Amino acid sequence: MPALDKLELMPEPDDPRMMTTVDRDAPGYPGDAYGLSDEAARQLRWPAAPLKEILWPWGAITFAFGAAFMLLIWPFINAYLSPILPETEWAFDSSGIRELQESGLDGTGVHVCMVDTGIDAEHPDFSNLSLVGFRDFYEGQHDNIRDVGDDWHGTMMAGLLVADGKFRGAAPGVDLSVALALGPSGTSGQEDMVAQAVRWCRITQDADIISLSLGSNPGSGMTEQSQTARAVEEALEAGIFVVAAAGNREPDEIFSDVSVPANVGGVIAVGSITRSGGVWSQSATGSEVDPYTQQNRTYPDQKPEVSAPGVLLLSTAGSTLEPPYAYSSGTSDSTVLVTGALAMILQLHGEALAGEDGYIGPDGMAIVKRSLASSSDKSSINGVSHDSKGGYGSLDAVQWADDVAFELNAA
Repeated sequence: MPALDKLELMPEPDDPRMMTTVDRDAPGYPGDAYGLSDEAARQLRWPAAPLKEILWPWGAITFAFGAAFMLLIWPFINAYLSPILPETEWAFDSSGIRELQESGLDGTGVHVCMVDTGIDAEHPDFSNLSLVGFRDFYEGQHDNIRDVGDDWHGTMMAGLLVADGKFRGAAPGVDLSVALALGPSGTSGQEDMVAQAVRWCRITQDADIISLSLGSNPGSGMTEQSQTARAVEEALEAGIFVVAAAGNREPDEIFSDVSVPANVGGVIAVGSITRSGGVWSQSATGSEVDPYTQQNRTYPDQKPEVSAPGVLLLSTAGSTLEPPYAYSSGTSDSTVLVTGALAMILQLHGEALAGEDGYIGPDGMAIVKRSLASSSDKSSINGVSHDSKGGYGSLDAVQWADDVAFELNAA
């Protein structure tokens, strides 16, 4: 900053705390403006050159660290400063979830199993939670119910489903099982941990819905031949619905499909929409080709199947925070809203969809998926039949339930 060597800081006569930058050769204010001699007034001026020692490099470094710190803690500051209900309600209202709840549905009698970083069950919004199962596939501490996520990902996803306090989740009446299979960063230490967790949800927990707010990019981590994909197929064959995140993509990332295991045919893969109703730019793009069969995907299994609100949703965070809430964005959040809507639909129509053995077979699962595709709001995808990022449209839980009822009556 060589230009600073030729400048001086001159106090204003009316308020000496205010400094004006002037050329060092400029005469400045006369002494009588300060009640001093001209020479004494000249002595009031400070050289500006020392400022460069403050501004560079340490000032710039301090600013950079400060800005980075603010970015990290902003979700929690924002959660504290913003009203809770208005920031959360738009997602539940626009998706039709609140309207279904107003009809008396809350997911009671439906068992949901979530695979994530765990859950902070001490959160005050979980005081009425029916937590019927917990298993730690990450560290084996099965009696220590907790969330190991750096950003409480599992707790935030659980809150969107079952919170019943400062805000109400999508289906707070469900029985919830939680499998801790992801580490602090939200990734699995071993790929087969997620597979083990999915099988636990199916075999031990006998879940009706498995909610997977997770996934790996095609070609990395979980693959088409992975244990996770196979475990998900086993769950589908057993009549368990699997709802999975389509995945989040940075603008410069190019992948061939939605995440694994969302790309499995029978899975409901979920993308995200914004508060304005448009498809979120970072939602993963689905491929026309099924990587497992190498055949073109067809209705109602094109990927993703649906999109739902998922940008800047307020949810439950660690119970030790003050306040214990934070914002989250991504297809993970959208996945939970679809899971909640499906739980209420199974509460309403589960018996009619199931066979004599009490389990929902391929025909019943097909009714649910066709109804999801036909009921989705096409305005988010500009009226086309299917969009590679927005699916068959955005979630309309009320219409989804109505379309299931129509198909059951027509069967």
